[in-house]
Amino acid sequence: MALVNPLSPDHDAETKELAEFFNETLGFCPNSVLTMQHRPAISKAFINLNKAVMANEGRVTSALKRMIAWVSSNATGCRYCQAHAIRAAERYGANQEQLDNIWEYRTHNAFSDAEKAALDFALAASQVPNTVSADIKKRLHKHWNDGEIVEMMGVISLFGYLNRWNDSMGTAIEDGAVESAEKYLGEVGWQKGKHDGSKY
Repeated sequence: MALVNPLSPDHDAETKELAEFFNETLGFCPNSVLTMQHRPAISKAFINLNKAVMANEGRVTSALKRMIAWVSSNATGCRYCQAHAIRAAERYGANQEQLDNIWEYRTHNAFSDAEKAALDFALAASQVPNTVSADIKKRLHKHWNDGEIVEMMGVISLFGYLNRWNDSMGTAIEDGAVESAEKYLGEVGWQKGKHDGSKY
């Protein structure tokens, strides 16, 4: 069971209005945001940060941002965020072959060298201790400009927050996210774990 239960979507009117953003990205308001409403200043600040991070101002596409989020969440082991990230990647038009082979992004030819550099950056930046290296810096700058790297780091950092929030809270995972995770990640062992809504 969750450490703290989510509140109704109607609990805070300002959060509810801001959270319409998630109807596009996920098709529902996540339980993590509904839990943050126990302190509405946190839920509102989080949604605004999420919108800023996910805005596209360069060549980092919405789909790539969600794949970066998935790699980051996979590195930390947060199954809730893995499911959300793969669902959002699907909804934002990620290539079907990429979705089917996200686990093998490093070696699969569905991913360009630029995408592989971005995803390797996400993996290195999400590990503890951090493993971002001079080689990763060189590869990133070969394909991406400073602003685009900042966008990527924004995604990685946002999901660092979410990974800790949802794994610590044992946030119950929503049916839509489960559906996407089972479709793309089930064959390689994805399970709800503590996020099944009944155990902690």
